Amino acid sequence: MKRKYDRVAIGIDLGTTYSCVAVWQDQHYRVEIIHNDQGNRTTPSFVAFTENQRLIGDNAKNQAASNPQNTVFDAKRLIGRKFSDPVVQDDILLWPFKVTAGDNDRPMITVKYKDQEKQLHAEEVSSMVLTKMREIAESYLETTVTNAVVTVPAYFNDSQRKATIDAGAIAGLNVMRAMNEPTAAAVAYGLDKRTDYDGERNIFVFDLGGGTFDVSLLTIKGNNFQVKATAGNTHLGGEDFDNRMANYFVQEFKRKNKVDISGNPKALRRLRTACERAKRSLSFLVVATIEVDSLFQGIDFSSSINRAKFEEMNMDLFNECMTIVGSCLIDANMDKSMIDDVVLVGGSSRIPIVHQLLKDFFNGKDLCKSINPDEAVAYGAAVQAALLSGGVKNAPKLVLQDVTPLSLGRGVIGDIMDVVIPRNTCIPVNKTRPYVTTKDNQISANINVYEGERARASDNNLLGCFNLFGIPPAPCGSPSSNVCFAIDENGILTVSAKNNASGSSNKITITNHKERLSSEDIKKLIQEAEKYRIEDKKFLRKAKAVNVLDDYIYKMGTALKKNDINLKLSSEEIEKIESTIAKATNLIDENNQQVEIDVLEDHVEGLKSWMEYIIAKTI
Repeated sequence: MKRKYDRVAIGIDLGTTYSCVAVWQDQHYRVEIIHNDQGNRTTPSFVAFTENQRLIGDNAKNQAASNPQNTVFDAKRLIGRKFSDPVVQDDILLWPFKVTAGDNDRPMITVKYKDQEKQLHAEEVSSMVLTKMREIAESYLETTVTNAVVTVPAYFNDSQRKATIDAGAIAGLNVMRAMNEPTAAAVAYGLDKRTDYDGERNIFVFDLGGGTFDVSLLTIKGNNFQVKATAGNTHLGGEDFDNRMANYFVQEFKRKNKVDISGNPKALRRLRTACERAKRSLSFLVVATIEVDSLFQGIDFSSSINRAKFEEMNMDLFNECMTIVGSCLIDANMDKSMIDDVVLVGGSSRIPIVHQLLKDFFNGKDLCKSINPDEAVAYGAAVQAALLSGGVKNAPKLVLQDVTPLSLGRGVIGDIMDVVIPRNTCIPVNKTRPYVTTKDNQISANINVYEGERARASDNNLLGCFNLFGIPPAPCGSPSSNVCFAIDENGILTVSAKNNASGSSNKITITNHKERLSSEDIKKLIQEAEKYRIEDKKFLRKAKAVNVLDDYIYKMGTALKKNDINLKLSSEEIEKIESTIAKATNLIDENNQQVEIDVLEDHVEGLKSWMEYIIAKTI
């Protein structure tokens, strides 16, 4: 019996290295993590382009070593950033694919697809991964999916959050909420454990994934989940550990063989994949082996690394994680003794030294490992999606109160950052602050909106600016405007200003600042995504026709070899069948890529007719 969901909404954990999709099953009162077409519950956030097709997920990652320059990953580390960002410049040195500066300093990923060079926005690549997750859900649910809750790192800034929502729009999804990843994980943990305790509990979520690191401190009381503080680093995770290990073995290979492989993308990709496997092995083994056949110029590479060496080469990163843990507690004004549960989320949270450092920090407290760290975020997102979906009746009635990760304010005279909404303020929130004129007879005011923690406004991230006109001329120090900062449930900021004397007002929703995609860009990329979808569908249709044709060629060839076939068919008929088989064989030859789908399907019908004729004759 088919499962049908009315007004279904899904939860998507859009990860740097792996993504996961889940749905709330109303009739079973639970969340279902949805497996992909390979049977895996997580899908690599990889997109690859070849001469014939576009690949997403497992298929893209599996061919990465043979096609490194056209296999894109880590799009989450680019999304919402500028090309000139030092973080982006550091990453470019590690990626096999090409990244250049586009309009307004936006990073553009360059790939070769069907013998043509294409430039992609990070949002476009992320939208392809989101499209794959949507298709996985649609295949399982057997219905169209348009609504989703997509998770983001808690420490994503305004631009990164909106860029993620843009990626959802390009993928044909209505992103109902951009949900913080640690909050989603806390929901998963809270629903799993809330029958085990009564009253109020303080939950510390430690989320160390493939590319980002977040911590959040939440207080759970009944159905109320309130975030007290959040902190993190949007560029710290398992891939950084992989890179350190890969660099270590590049030097070892150079030392042993007098050959430098650092400029060879294929060799680096294969080595990096081996390092990722070794890192995973070191979570339960003391020593892991690296073996790559014919790594470079026919030279085999075999080596090993022990857990102590791995910890030593990454200890500064692990210590940075603990520093962030401490800062989150300080922001929440809580002592470590007040934490009831420490919940581990993200694949990299399995690393033993992480367990030890956390346990030592929290004075020997046992860590909560009862939820799957790879699936917890998607689980929580699915619950939030159910809460926001009109057709769901049996979702748990939770109240989620999140916080803004960065301070928001206005630049004032002297390049001072005047904070209106401090970081870790509960959202949604609405705050108004009065301002005065800075010179005599001032008739307009320029309002620059910033986010960040620096005292100097120009050292923070400029989100946008606008002018308020119509201020009545008056002496310096007279009321000029009331500026209102409003943040919605997604962390999206709207700033407005009004002069009460004249009634003049203006506002800005920080949505299309110069480094972000414009509405025209998004519309164009949606059309591009539809073009990709049609091309993918066309490729699959052609592949199916080729497979069916090949199957008929085999069956007919086998039938013609039977001893009694000559007694049932005339020599003229056999000659026609053999000619038809020869033509079909030529069509599916690997060198004959330009054949139209209709031609292949016509030959399928022709062979099918002959096959039915042969069967009828031989019965």
